[in-house]
Amino acid sequence: MDFSQKLAETIALLERIAAEYSPATFANSFGAEDMVITHLLAKQQIAVSIFSLDTGRLPSETYTLMQKVAEQYPSHPITVYFPQTAAVEQYVNSNGINAFYNSVELRKSCCHIRKIEPLQRALQGKKAWITGLRREQSPTRTDLAQQEFDAGNGLEKFNPLLEWTEKEVWAFIRDNQIPYNALHDQHVPSIGCAPCTRPIAMGEDVRAGRWWWENPENKECGLHVKDNAVSLLK
Repeated sequence: MDFSQKLAETIALLERIAAEYSPATFANSFGAEDMVITHLLAKQQIAVSIFSLDTGRLPSETYTLMQKVAEQYPSHPITVYFPQTAAVEQYVNSNGINAFYNSVELRKSCCHIRKIEPLQRALQGKKAWITGLRREQSPTRTDLAQQEFDAGNGLEKFNPLLEWTEKEVWAFIRDNQIPYNALHDQHVPSIGCAPCTRPIAMGEDVRAGRWWWENPENKECGLHVKDNAVSLLK
């Protein structure tokens, strides 16, 4: 499939989501893929809301981009969700500010507080949510479908860029002058919380800089683990 056909199918899918699954929402974490979807929603005037999760530990470059996106795409304002203050306080006071380095369990507990619980609030009342996941990003994402029912959150989940390549993502960003996170220019292809993100070396997997102290099969925060409402810390 050539890229023009792939792009047309992506736009058609986004339009179908808006028509058949309203209210639908898009989870924007300000990575390269998410900027592509944000641009398409705004340019095509597709009626899908956008939200983002501010964990309280994001890099400054992400906040800079967040402001830039608000200015460039005023038709699609981004609603920001924060973690519950009491839960963060209890975690930090009981375990330490950077306890997530100590075990997979503590890292996933931190992700649950800062990401999963806010996500559940963001998805309340929605019929579908959209992500920027791509199949080639990670070993944990090779079996994803473009559309699947998210049983944990009780709604449809769509991955419109699932078959896009990294090269296609960046060509589209450059051709359309789409703003992107400055960390990408510092060899950081996958961006999350600041203490859990680092640059990668030439030839490393694109997700190698996320939770680099863990094994590849553990490198998900829980947002995209199936049935996460049943097993939040899976």
